[in-house]
Amino acid sequence: MWKNNFLLLCFFLAFHTLIAQSYFIKSLEGKILFNSKGIPDVHVMNTSAGKATISDQEGRFSIDVTMGDTLLFSAVQYRRRSLVISASILESKIAYITLEEFVNELDEVVVRPYNLSGDLIRDMQQMKIDRVVTASTLGLPNAYVKPMMQSERLLREASIGPFSIGMLTSIPFNPLINAISGRTKMLKKRVARDKKYLLTQRVRNYYPDSIFVKRLGIPEESIADFMYYCEVDEKFDSIVATDDHMKILNLLVLKSKAYRINNYLE
Repeated sequence: MWKNNFLLLCFFLAFHTLIAQSYFIKSLEGKILFNSKGIPDVHVMNTSAGKATISDQEGRFSIDVTMGDTLLFSAVQYRRRSLVISASILESKIAYITLEEFVNELDEVVVRPYNLSGDLIRDMQQMKIDRVVTASTLGLPNAYVKPMMQSERLLREASIGPFSIGMLTSIPFNPLINAISGRTKMLKKRVARDKKYLLTQRVRNYYPDSIFVKRLGIPEESIADFMYYCEVDEKFDSIVATDDHMKILNLLVLKSKAYRINNYLE
C-alpha cells in the first residue's frame, strides 16, 4: 500500500514540476541596438535551453526563456554579450540589448619570410624583384598598340576582308559587297556607338552614385537614363575627352537641371 502511495506522490511532484516549468516559459521580445540603431543578423542563443534565433533587419528577435536562463548575443564586428533572464526582464514587454563594437587591435605584427621593417624605401632596396615580363619590356613592335574593340575588328574585316593569296592578283569583292549591302555602314555606326558608351562608362567611374543622387538630384534608378541624355549633347565628347573632372561635373550639373525639369523631378 505504501509503495502505491509513494509512486503516486512521485508522479504528482513530477507533474507539478512540468506544469510549473511550462507556466514560467515566456516568449521574450527584444531589440538589439548599436548607436541607437537596430542590428540585423545577430545570433541569439539560449544556452540554458539550447534554443537560438537571429535578429531581423530592425534588430528585433523573439525567443522562449524561463527564469535564470542565459542568452548569448554574438555577431561579426560586435563584442559578445550574455544576459541572465531575471524577473524584471520577464515582466517587461520588450528587452533592449546594446552591443559594443569590436576592434581587433594588434600590438605588433611581424611579416615573414621577408622580415619587413616598415620603412618602404629600405624594404624596397633589400627586396629582390624579378623582372616583369610584358610586351613593352620585351620590346615587341605591337607593345603600345591599343587593342581594338570587337566592332572595330568587324569593321576592319568588312572593309578589307580576310587576307588570301588571291588578293595579290585579283580585286577583293568582299568589301564591295559589304558596302553595297549596307553592312559596312552599319558597322561604322556600331563603332561610333561603342566609343560613345566607353566615354559614358568613363564618366560613371569618375563619380560615385551618391554624387548623382545628392548633388545632381538624379534618382539612382535613373542614372543610366540620365547618362544617355547627356550623350546626345554635342559638347559631351569634347568635354569628356579633356579628362578634366571639374569641366565634366559642370556639364553634368547643367544637364541635370534640364533633365529634372523634363522628367518632372523638380
